[in-house]
Amino acid sequence: MPGKVPPAELLEHVFGRTGTASDDESVIQGPADGEDAAAIAWPEGEGTLVVSSDPISLAASQVGRLGVHVACNDVAASGADPRWLTTVILLPDEESPLEEITADVDGAAREVGASIVGGHSEYVDQLERPLVSLTAMGSTNAFVPTGGADPGDRVVITKAAGIEGTAILAADFGDELGVAADVRERAADFLEEISVVPDGRVLREYATAMHDPTEGGVAAGLLELARASGVRLAVDRDAVPVRPETETLCTAADVDPLRIFGSGALVATVPDNALDDCLAELESPGLEAAAIGTVEEAGRSDDDDKFALELGSETITEPIEDDLYPLWEAADADD
Repeated sequence: MPGKVPPAELLEHVFGRTGTASDDESVIQGPADGEDAAAIAWPEGEGTLVVSSDPISLAASQVGRLGVHVACNDVAASGADPRWLTTVILLPDEESPLEEITADVDGAAREVGASIVGGHSEYVDQLERPLVSLTAMGSTNAFVPTGGADPGDRVVITKAAGIEGTAILAADFGDELGVAADVRERAADFLEEISVVPDGRVLREYATAMHDPTEGGVAAGLLELARASGVRLAVDRDAVPVRPETETLCTAADVDPLRIFGSGALVATVPDNALDDCLAELESPGLEAAAIGTVEEAGRSDDDDKFALELGSETITEPIEDDLYPLWEAADADD
């Protein structure tokens, strides 16, 4: 039956899974029976609240974990530490894995040090799969925008392209692609690297702009940064790190590693004279990072493509559709 999740299930699977809320003195009111709003005491000396919301509706595996990290990554990419989360969980029916989803949400929130302070859960029989949407909030004294890149800056990426998309390919389509089991197992483990909170804590000390690539992959993320900043990015496609597991799965699925869900990487622009120090500091805690391009002046004001991504020999000006969408559409049609 559609409607709210019963109180007994909330008590068993939701109210006790609140990340770090029980130890967070800033949480005045968290999730509880009959409470419709959270109350948070604002930390002294932290001047800017950063808020971001994101839904997870198509992935079939670890949607709770993905939901936490995708929302928190947006906050981290703005120079803030994610502190608080609200979560909305919509389920097709009573057989849906509420326990598994809330356990994943709780575990991921603890990993990034965030408190779950509220949300909503409901059965919606029009849905075919669970839909999880989280709002992340964090505080910072030094907000870093997506639109802050300056001509002459260098373009940096952490980890590699297609980390989230690789894990999705392995989990959702691995059986159909004829890829060796050991490759699929390593690829599935990429979900452990979805968070860019550690990356953001290093990069925010150097970056003029930061952005986490999600839908449409690294290519889409770079284009969005270029458009937000009013610049052109010249990126060496061969310099963008792509892991062997990603290459194998993308070749089998006939998709572009730079155009599949890219959570796990963080793209940023840093002043040229800070590049070496930035890369060295990223590597010191064991984070992979690479310089992949430069920021250039925008084209003439009458050019339709004045804000663009130059990816090797390709000039990209239009929004990029993620290469995984046709795979999901085909899978739904087969069902």
